[in-house]
Amino acid sequence: MSDMSGVIENVLGSLYAGLTIGAIYGLMCVGLALIFSVMRVINFAQGELLVGGMYASLFLFGSTGIGMVLGPYAGPIVSALLGGVVVFVLGIVLYALLMRHVSGMRAAAGDGDEHNAQLTLTLGISLVLSNGGLLLFGSMPRSLRTPMSSNAWPFAPFGGDDIMLFLNQARTVAAVISVLVMIACALFVARTRTGKTLRAAADNQEATTYMGIDVNRAFMLAFGGGAAVTGIAGGLVAMYLPFEPYTGIEFIMVMYAGVVLGGIGSVSGAFLGGLTIGLVQQLSTLVLPQQLQNAAVFVIFLLVILLRPQGFFGKVIERV
Repeated sequence: MSDMSGVIENVLGSLYAGLTIGAIYGLMCVGLALIFSVMRVINFAQGELLVGGMYASLFLFGSTGIGMVLGPYAGPIVSALLGGVVVFVLGIVLYALLMRHVSGMRAAAGDGDEHNAQLTLTLGISLVLSNGGLLLFGSMPRSLRTPMSSNAWPFAPFGGDDIMLFLNQARTVAAVISVLVMIACALFVARTRTGKTLRAAADNQEATTYMGIDVNRAFMLAFGGGAAVTGIAGGLVAMYLPFEPYTGIEFIMVMYAGVVLGGIGSVSGAFLGGLTIGLVQQLSTLVLPQQLQNAAVFVIFLLVILLRPQGFFGKVIERV
């Protein structure tokens, strides 16, 4: 292999890794965007909901017979999707028991300090979920081991043998499923009656209430739906990456950065923000040490905020 072929192979390999990892980051960001854009809640527990999807997927695959019935290829995908349902229920319970007291019309009628209560509450939920997971599952890293996680598809982009890429099956499949789930979420928010209700509640709570829409119910669905999407992303990550109860900390800043980059209120923008982070992370390794991946991400983040504060798809609005 010539030096030029080696350079091209490294660039294409980093590009592939950035696209696949970025697509999964994007799905995580979509889940947070649903909560953040509708409820205006900074949910510090989103990382733990991601981990909840990982453990739910692992349990469903190994302990309910899904792995045996559907096999090692379809089984992990179905387990990840059903794991999102489990996390949806968890999100609904958390909202009904805790979050409804610091959001919705009750918070709007308060003294204006609801954001402090939201920050404190979600941080508390994060600590309870992560430490509760440690008690239940221990600190030993786990993973959903299947043939997909250890096998790759060889791919010659130019038809010869000089440049050859090896596409990890689990990560590639996870990226494709992430794109499909994102499209489904975007269509749900844009086309369905429930999605229009969520957008109305995000725009003006008081006017939405006068129209006969239950804002608290809309917020509950937004919180549960955002938790479910991030839970699906967690189940997909579990297909190729070991995890433990504190894994969520590694992803929470990526999620927030992706949502802000994409623009508050845009599902497709949040996905593009996550995709951008994945690409910057992986392509930066061509010129920087791996330890500086996140530094490169936040350099791009600061540049975007300086040049386009509203993000890729956000709108400039004035609040009075």
